[in-house]
Order: sequence, then C-alpha cells, then structure tokens
Amino acid sequence: VQLQASGGGLVQTGGSLRLSCAASGSSFSINAMAWYRQAPEKKRELVATITCTGITNYPDSMKDRFSISRDSAKKTVYLQMRGLKPDDTAVYYCNIRGSYHHDTSDFVAWGQGTQVTVSS
Repeated sequence: VQLQASGGGLVQTGGSLRLSCAASGSSFSINAMAWYRQAPEKKRELVATITCTGITNYPDSMKDRFSISRDSAKKTVYLQMRGLKPDDTAVYYCNIRGSYHHDTSDFVAWGQGTQVTVSS
C-alpha cells in the first residue's frame, strides 16, 4: 500500500489549503484515515481522523479550523484547513489503517508528508 500526499505549499496567515492523500495498491480495505503533522523540533501530533463509516474526530485544538473528509471510491482522504496561522507550519502526514484481503492482517501506512508553511 502506498500513500501519495499533495496540496501543501506556502500560504499567508488567514489563508486556506486543502491537502489530499490517495492510497494505492491492491486487495486491501481501509478502516480509518488520518492526518498528522510535525513541526520542526516538535513531536508528531494528530490533526484529524475519519473512519470507514465517516465518523470524524479532532483534538480540541484542531476542530475549529480543520475538516477531514474522504472519498471511499477513490481511496482518498482530504484535509481542509482554514484560518491558517504560522503555528500551523509543519509537515503534514496522512495515515491509513487497513486490512489486507488475502489474509485479513492489519497494517498501518504513512504518506511521505507534504510541507505547509504559513507566513506571518
């Protein structure tokens, strides 16, 4: 399973960005998808999650300005970010938890990360 993230870039304070992450490969099911971020010299932190049934979850600090969604048919997860602040500057990583069809084993896959830079 491979994840390809895109949509990062440079934006001014108050701006918006939409990140995308597409999963590819064969014979697997997705149980949940998520976005994490990691700022320089900081630990990776959860931004949002969405289950295969569409249930979303956000840390309190993220719920006001971030929105996660998915397109199950495309095996793609999105992160809409609004009102961006310099503190949102980080590498954003997508993550999926899934199961392989051939043996039902579970896996976790990570995307390569996409840089988001918010200028003041």
